[in-house]
Amino acid sequence: MKSIIDKLVKTRDLTDEEFEQLILCEDKETIEYLAAKAREVREKIYGKDVYLRGLIEFTNYCKNDCLYCGIRRSNKNAERYRLTEEQILNCCEVGYKLGFRTFVLQGGEDAYFSDEVLIPLIKEIKEKYPDCALTLSVGEREKDSYQKLFDAGADRYLLRHETADKEHYESLHPAELSFDHRMQCLWNLKEIGFQVGCGMMIGSPYQTVKHLIKDLRFLQDFKPEMVGIGPFIPHHDTPFADRETGSVDITLKLLSIIRIMLPEVLLPATTALGTADGLGREKGILAGANVVMPNLSPTDVRGKYLLYDNKICTGDEAAECIRCMTLRVQKVGYEVVQKRGDHIRFI
Repeated sequence: MKSIIDKLVKTRDLTDEEFEQLILCEDKETIEYLAAKAREVREKIYGKDVYLRGLIEFTNYCKNDCLYCGIRRSNKNAERYRLTEEQILNCCEVGYKLGFRTFVLQGGEDAYFSDEVLIPLIKEIKEKYPDCALTLSVGEREKDSYQKLFDAGADRYLLRHETADKEHYESLHPAELSFDHRMQCLWNLKEIGFQVGCGMMIGSPYQTVKHLIKDLRFLQDFKPEMVGIGPFIPHHDTPFADRETGSVDITLKLLSIIRIMLPEVLLPATTALGTADGLGREKGILAGANVVMPNLSPTDVRGKYLLYDNKICTGDEAAECIRCMTLRVQKVGYEVVQKRGDHIRFI
């Protein structure tokens, strides 16, 4: 198996059969060898730096009805909220003082936050914090909308593809959502000039190893600047409430594979990984990740932005989040830094 890993390091590619062997491998020595090679790759490019992203979950209204998501429109038990512009700007102010140099505005697909509402907000954030990057994660929009948001000053855009297999995508989403449109959105974002992040759930319902290999092939083709992956975690108010949580071990192996396959990629150790395993974020860093995303949202709304059950850090103040995260990262030999943390192509 080590020869397969060495081949991946050398060529950044494997056959489907070799990818499957690695994904399913349970030999601890081999898995540690894979992680060690991933760390070597990331340290050649990014050193020991781990970049902070200040997450601001500004609305949990969503027009979509994705079968796995706790803020889906059919969930009548979700306590809905929208942050005001003043609240969002206050989150940025707090985050800036704490050392954040990237803010991530993440929300459901909420029609209230039209271009007319978002554009002045983006401009104000960029005017107040010109040395900071601004990332948006607000779902599928038309290309002209993405262009306006980019022209207003947004630097990055996160849009998980969730799965690169059309049939699998359709098993996770209602009929009104289109796999082809999701993919077209990603290509539109890249063409416009955003630093683009995509990603997938690991262990989502109906997922097979073949689906994961298809995801890897898509990542090779698309060449995103960021890839966010985490284990699927069920939410009690969704049709997938009784499904099992996705595998942390497979998530970690895929983090290492993606790091080696796309050496310059920005790779988060996600909150979902930390929720599924108490040491998940540390394990993610050791598997090749180099981004962490503490929560800057007001504490009184964090418990309402629940895409899945048992989400961690819903009650911590932002300062406590960053202290905790810094110590966790240091314990595994890495260092949280106060930088924008751009992809190499954009520096």
